[in-house]
Amino acid sequence: MRRVGCIGLIAGLLIVIAGWWAVQGWKGHGPSERATTVTIAQGATLAAAARELERAGVIASAGRFRAQARLFGAGTAIKAGEYAFPAKVSASEVLSILQGGKAVQRVVVVPEGLPSVLVHDRLMAADGLTGNVGVPAEGSVLPDGYAFERGDTRAAVLARMQAALTRYLAAAWKARKPTTVVTTPRQAIILASIVEKETGKPEERRAVAAVYSNRLRLGMPLQADPTVIYPITKGRPLGRRIRQSELRAKNGYNTYASPGLPVGPIANPGRLSIDAVLDPAASKALYFVADGSGGHVFADTLAEHNANVKKWYAIRRARGEM
Repeated sequence: MRRVGCIGLIAGLLIVIAGWWAVQGWKGHGPSERATTVTIAQGATLAAAARELERAGVIASAGRFRAQARLFGAGTAIKAGEYAFPAKVSASEVLSILQGGKAVQRVVVVPEGLPSVLVHDRLMAADGLTGNVGVPAEGSVLPDGYAFERGDTRAAVLARMQAALTRYLAAAWKARKPTTVVTTPRQAIILASIVEKETGKPEERRAVAAVYSNRLRLGMPLQADPTVIYPITKGRPLGRRIRQSELRAKNGYNTYASPGLPVGPIANPGRLSIDAVLDPAASKALYFVADGSGGHVFADTLAEHNANVKKWYAIRRARGEM
């Protein structure tokens, strides 16, 4: 009897040890020495996913992982996608990640004022996107960061960029102030694109918008350098000074040669520039010039402006730029 009791005790201990080992193998550290990204194909079974994970070194054994998943897992189906697994991730965490569907999020960033040719460049260069897409219409994209997953199409991401602009512009247009000079949403985008290219300081946008609004009301040419450059490069850097012949060129965009707004936007303006055009600062300024610190100084009269220009030239000479 004692021998039978002893055998039973040993068997019980062995069962406990086996259970402890199984749980440790499920909850304990996995074999991966570094963070690893693995793509699980659409429609992949747990067995196929397990083989892919074993090949990547995330789990030690595909067969053991499947058995443990059946024994300890919730039974929820896994989801396709690109997943990032941290180093030493446990088998339990691996299954949780696959069932949760928290795939790697990639992002295409469109900075404020980026022209559409460069938006196109970023979409085409984005790793993980598929398919081709044409250059979007200028001023049709809302600058922002756009998340995507591997396998998404460029066309779908571009459609989201354009839908975001449509929504934002519609809401901003409804909230416009009576002081705005523009009479249509398209005019708002055109003027906002000029404001965007003329200042990189958010706090100046309403003041710059006021200058151009005042000029439009008086019938004065806007004389915005970026509108001279746009028809030459379509928004890419010019890489040299503007020529006198280019300042005189009549092409629908050059606001030195023709009064009023250009025929279209010269970039994709951001929210703050759109808002600035629809609610410009209360100002009589008609001129502005760089102040040497990254911002601008504004003037109501040509005499004041000429004095400010002299100061700017003095700064540039002191820097050896002239």
